[in-house]
Amino acid sequence: MAQKIRKERDTFGDLEVPAERYWGAQTQRSLMNFDIGECARRSAAQVPHLWQYGPIYGLDSIPRIPLHSLTPAPGGPTERMPPPLIKAFGVLKKAAAHVNQTYGLDPKVADAISNAADEVISGKLIDEFPLVVFQTGSGTQTNMNVNEVISNRAIEMLGGELGSKKPVHPNDHVNMSQSSNDTFPTAMHVAAVVEINSQLVPALEELHAVLEDKRKSFDNIIKIGRTHLQDATPLTLGQEFSGYVTQVERGIERVKGTLKNLSMLAQGGTAVGTGLNTKKGFDVKVAQEISKITGYDFVTAPNKFEALAAHDAIVEASGALNVVAVSLMKIANDIRYLGSGPRCGLGELELPENEPGSSIMPGKVNPTQCEALTMVAAQVMGNHTTISVAGSYGQFELNVFKPVLIKNLLQSIRLLADGSRSFTKNCVVGIKANEERINKIMNESLMLATCLNSVLGYDDVAKIAKKAHKEGLTLKEATLALGKLTSEEFDDKVRPELMLAPDEV
Repeated sequence: MAQKIRKERDTFGDLEVPAERYWGAQTQRSLMNFDIGECARRSAAQVPHLWQYGPIYGLDSIPRIPLHSLTPAPGGPTERMPPPLIKAFGVLKKAAAHVNQTYGLDPKVADAISNAADEVISGKLIDEFPLVVFQTGSGTQTNMNVNEVISNRAIEMLGGELGSKKPVHPNDHVNMSQSSNDTFPTAMHVAAVVEINSQLVPALEELHAVLEDKRKSFDNIIKIGRTHLQDATPLTLGQEFSGYVTQVERGIERVKGTLKNLSMLAQGGTAVGTGLNTKKGFDVKVAQEISKITGYDFVTAPNKFEALAAHDAIVEASGALNVVAVSLMKIANDIRYLGSGPRCGLGELELPENEPGSSIMPGKVNPTQCEALTMVAAQVMGNHTTISVAGSYGQFELNVFKPVLIKNLLQSIRLLADGSRSFTKNCVVGIKANEERINKIMNESLMLATCLNSVLGYDDVAKIAKKAHKEGLTLKEATLALGKLTSEEFDDKVRPELMLAPDEV
């Protein structure tokens, strides 16, 4: 059965649009022109590269399907514009409608726009936003996708005909006093602030709290330290975990530190930063409305030329996320190395056993949460590289890498939040110390001899350590054999519990 269509018009002419869809001609044209990535639920025949090599896959007899019949996959793959960005656009359009009403927009139209925007914010209309990230660098097609969806939904609410642009026009009303060049960066910042505050910071704070609990519980367990992957002097397991606690704490501070600049909105700059086609005070009022809707504080950017042409705040935020990724990579790797074994590795930590670890080795269990978190960290580091390159492409009055900037930033936020939650819940909470193994390894270490430096001097202590290692002796046996100390003197001086802090004056 053929899909029902309707005709819509943009400045390029008429275009067929699926009749049941709220999007319009400009969205449909973008679907046609930017068929990049997994942007829709398509049969193999609809995927250009598979069609090109159809005979290889036995697809040569499958007919092409018209582009207007493409239906977006629920939730969408990563190549589609991220849902948090779409919801932020809903917030912006609602705020703009409220402010525009104070400047003369028909209250009936403003209310309809606001009500339709609420459905965008709620996620109810998420499948009406099928466009991919890889489109125009200003995000114009996505801004128009939002304008068209809100316009048509508002028209429907008012009893009108979809596609008629009456009584709610996507450009004249939904996009009133706006340009893609200022709406897109505004939505970028709103989405980033909301996701950082609601997702990432709580996840990191939870990880921090659980690591702190472990630090406290491990504070009296003395173990051997390691530098250069070699034996070093003792410390407590709690001291070792305190390093992880502080890394996460500093990471939270760094991420929160980016919110000040992210809270500055480009709205009101319109095309190049001058504010053409807006009213005086529009920018301030929109920021205030967005603050009311989201519950987070936003202000208008003091310089709209910078806000449109450069996205240093996004790059800065990504840099903070990159540091968090680096920290989590170190923490996850340390924990999986300390838990290596169970018999032939370090085995100082016992990690939760969550699932079978091998399809061939019965009984094998792997540190899967650590591995997942390190992959998250690697992805975030890669995203930061993309963001760094994209952030540098602000030629003259406009950065034209906006979609890929926010796609990567939001993915990094989501992955770090999800990865941290999973790591906390499925690994850190259940970590136990293998004290028997810890004591055995520590007491075999030759680096305990370091505490004798102040008694015998570096050179003599080095002789003791080398003799013990070469001849398979204990430190005590080597010390007595060289006649450097008596048994009682050795026992009095070589005590791990005295090696955990500076000497008292």
